[in-house]
This record gives sequence, C-alpha cells and structure tokens, in this order.
Amino acid sequence: MPMIDADGCLLNVSVEGRESGPTIMLSNSLGTTLQMWEPQMAALTKLYRVIRYDRRGHGKSGVPAGPYSMERFGKDVLAILDDLNIEKVHWCGVSMGGMVGQWLGANAPERVGKLILANTACYYADPTNWLNRIKAVSEGGLAAIADTVIAAWLTADFREREPQITARLKQMLLNSPAQGYIECCKALSTLDQRELLPRITAPTLVIAGRQDVATPVEAGELIRKSIPGASMTLLDAAHISNVEQSHSFTEAVVGFLTQR
Repeated sequence: MPMIDADGCLLNVSVEGRESGPTIMLSNSLGTTLQMWEPQMAALTKLYRVIRYDRRGHGKSGVPAGPYSMERFGKDVLAILDDLNIEKVHWCGVSMGGMVGQWLGANAPERVGKLILANTACYYADPTNWLNRIKAVSEGGLAAIADTVIAAWLTADFREREPQITARLKQMLLNSPAQGYIECCKALSTLDQRELLPRITAPTLVIAGRQDVATPVEAGELIRKSIPGASMTLLDAAHISNVEQSHSFTEAVVGFLTQR
C-alpha cells in the first residue's frame, strides 16, 4: 500500500481492482480503518478501480498535530488523487467519510463523479456529545467509550448474531490512535456544512439507517433535500450500514453508480 504525503502527513492508501475505467474512492467512519470496506470489495473491484485510505489520525496513516477540519481532510483526498494521477472519482463515504464527501462535492466538483453519502450528517446543533467524548478518551483512552460506540454502530440483534464481526470492529476502534480520534472529535464538534450542500452538482445518493441513532434518518433527509436532485435509500441498520446490511448497501451503491 503506498504512503502518500499530504502536507507533511503520510496517508496509507490502497488501490485495487481494475486498472482502467471508472474509479471509486471509499472513505471510512470515525474510529475505523480502510478495512471497514471489506464487505464491498469483492463486488466493487470487479467493476472499478477502488481506492481506500486511512484518514489522518487513523489506522496506518500519520497522526499530526491539529487542528483537523473537513477542509483539511478534503485536501488530503485531493493530494491522494493528484499523486495517483487520477482526475475524477466516484465517492462513497460512511459517517465522517460522507462529511468529507460533502466538502469535496462543493469545493472540488471537477474531481467528483457521483456522490454516495451514507449514515452521515451535515451539522451538529449541540457539541456536548463530542466534548464529552474528547474528555472520556483523554482520560481513559478508546476503551472508555468502546462499548457505547459499538452499541451505536450496530443493532443489538446484529451484535448477537455476528459476534466475530462485532469483535473485529470493536478492536479496530480500540486500535485507533487516541490523539487522532480526539482531533477528529474536535473537528466534528464545530461541524456545520449546511451552506455547502446547495452548491453540490454531482448526482448524489444519501443512504440512511432506520435504526441509526448517531446520524438518524432526519439528518440524512436534511442532506437529501438540500442537494439538488439527490435521492435517498433507507436500510434496516444502525450506523455502520455497509457492514450490518452489506449486501443491500453494495446493491444500492452499484445500482446508483451504474444507472444512466
């Protein structure tokens, strides 16, 4: 996996699938790595060149000092594309990855084909949750919040039915660099991208989970109605819908990308 330098931060990047034709870039949620996309890889690599990466502060990427912001994350993406000599990609992001996608769609429209914004939000009215999480991780590490986060990521039914998948996701969270996680929470505590959404011209699909308490359906609906021509798909899942409803998620993504 190449390490790409973005403003002094080394970013861990994976490029797989077809050597030519359209490219899709996948962007993960807070506290996960590029491995969260494994359920989609078999299908997507048959159709596309697939780029995955660890956001700064995550996985095998660097953990530079803050502040972090959606603009900084978006410019990291552009640095990756420039380094790989890729002009344009379809974008699929879950949660924080969807927030970065909003920034890209508004600020770098020439680099985006179609946008898929899954289980995400465009703003938080109250920063208290993020401030409390920063305090908890600062004092007790990721272990202090792991059980609460996993309960929001996946429904109780899925956690009971798929204990091994649940355990892998929990370990992914626990392995996250604490300082990188904290810096991302700081960025989320001030998130407000509502004014960006009407500027997005890319065909957009919003995916929401009916049981998602972290970014509920209402948050997805606000995005859908704010982006001209956007459509919306609901899945019977909590926050990490690409894992909990992997087949339906993949079908929605491929169907949207291949429709004329």
